[in-house]
Amino acid sequence: MPFSSLPRLVAEAITERGYTEPTPVQAQVIAAEAHDRDLLVSAQTGSGKTVAYGLAIAQTLLQGAENLPRPGEPLALIIAPTRELALQVERELQWLYAKLGARVTSCVGGMNVRVEQRALSYGCHIVVGTPGRLKDHLERGTLQPGSLRAVILDEADEMLDLGFREDLEEILDMTPPERRTLLFSATMPKPIALLAKRYQRDALRIETTNAREAHADIDYRAMAVAPADIQNAVVNVLRFHEAKGAMVFCATRENVRRLSATLTERGFSAVTLSGELSQNERNHALQALRDRRARVCIATDVAARGIDLPGLELVIHAELPINPETLQHRSGRTGRAGKKGTCVLITPYQRRRHAERLLRAANVNATWESVPSPDTIYARDQERLLESLSVGEVSEEDLEVARKLLETKSAEEIAAAFVRTQRQSLPAPEELIDASPMARGEREQATREQGPRPGFEETMWFRMNVGRGANADPRWLLPLVCRRGHITKRDVGAIRIFQTETRFEIPRAIASKFIDALKRTAGEEDGVVIEPAGDDPTPPVGQLRERRGPPPRAQLRPNYTPRGPGGPGGPPRGAGGPGGPKRYGAKPFNKGGRKPGA
Repeated sequence: MPFSSLPRLVAEAITERGYTEPTPVQAQVIAAEAHDRDLLVSAQTGSGKTVAYGLAIAQTLLQGAENLPRPGEPLALIIAPTRELALQVERELQWLYAKLGARVTSCVGGMNVRVEQRALSYGCHIVVGTPGRLKDHLERGTLQPGSLRAVILDEADEMLDLGFREDLEEILDMTPPERRTLLFSATMPKPIALLAKRYQRDALRIETTNAREAHADIDYRAMAVAPADIQNAVVNVLRFHEAKGAMVFCATRENVRRLSATLTERGFSAVTLSGELSQNERNHALQALRDRRARVCIATDVAARGIDLPGLELVIHAELPINPETLQHRSGRTGRAGKKGTCVLITPYQRRRHAERLLRAANVNATWESVPSPDTIYARDQERLLESLSVGEVSEEDLEVARKLLETKSAEEIAAAFVRTQRQSLPAPEELIDASPMARGEREQATREQGPRPGFEETMWFRMNVGRGANADPRWLLPLVCRRGHITKRDVGAIRIFQTETRFEIPRAIASKFIDALKRTAGEEDGVVIEPAGDDPTPPVGQLRERRGPPPRAQLRPNYTPRGPGGPGGPPRGAGGPGGPKRYGAKPFNKGGRKPGA
């Protein structure tokens, strides 16, 4: 029996749970050489580390007895980086030690501290918590560490990254020196090695996977899309896979809210998980996923570590992670404990090379493919529908209803109605822009061949005496032209901004009307002159090589006296420069603005 070396009641609990073989990390922590020793363990995410250290400390807590003693001062302390992971560890240990009569208590930030104090005062065997809250209980005296036989640091690298080093050292310094110390970490950077050296004695090093080895149970796929189609791509990927559970990662809370609104509007049962939520809200979101009341979780990287959701079959990176470690931890929410999972990276096509570098750094081989099209999704829906009809038994009540339907409708009509009902219950897939290099080239060629937009076949060019040197920007130039010429923005064609002037085109059919309006409004925009430039969209070559920097205001306005923050060298008043009037809503030009000819 694989778990024969464990205490009898623990072995029974894990067998009843469905475990037939230990995972590699579980096998090594219960081996004879690891008995009663400090352990320094690194293993890939989803490898069963929580159960592993629960098995590893079982003999230490029992000390040869059949059951645990009456609850009193805690015998084991488990420290986790996040509230979600701590509460998950609490649930895992409760079923693992249920037959031993263990009392497991959690102490995490965001929960009622008085409830935790009461639970500690009643006595317990194991305490699971986050560093800040555990330190708080130790300082208050509500958590007594004198009887601790084992201390476990789970996701130690993450706790150091989050800045908990001092808290961890203070907690460990308060615990008995003869305790066992088990340190579990996905990676082993130098700070972890130093922590282990200081607080562990003759620790056994356990490493169940190569640091560069990719997760074998995850199928990685990557898709390049047009930037405007990222949300549509998420919709189609979710629809194609129709996973029992899916997690979509975004970079910011705002993007989580935006994507959640999009998916909910399209009919997906979705919840969110981010740092702005209270602990109760987080708990409800996770419970909704476990109960299958929700099938999609949109989250920031707060959910990238430790969270284990049974049935999570799909992970989507709606935004690329910042580094290879985050990629691995996000992806590791699926493919856990020997189960298969799928991970999809969605990237704007212009960032494909960055995505490829990220995958190489994480030692991941991803298959690049197109986002599923609506036709592909409908074909997959049909396959799933046929599969669902061939599974399960039919009750007599269902057969009775079927007979009554056949009396009034044909079998074909009933089947068609059933298919329509099934399709109506599913969100509609989205049409996407083809982001392949060939398709992008064809679209650009087609745009060039199409020529000018309707109404601009015959145009006349005009010039303005402000350019890049005067902070010219289409955002304020366009309203200025419309006011001066009594036209709308739809009557303005291309705008080309040069160093000392700007040129724009007007349909020749309204050019005379535009010139008349310019004469009537001359002088309304202080210092800005608009005049015809004929058919030439560019100034003389010499002007293109003008010196950089704004022209003196005296060149634009004779007898001008500089005043205020505008000063010499600034743009004319009304052109959005410092000191200019605010009534135009002008803003300084910046490199992120539209380019000449936009």
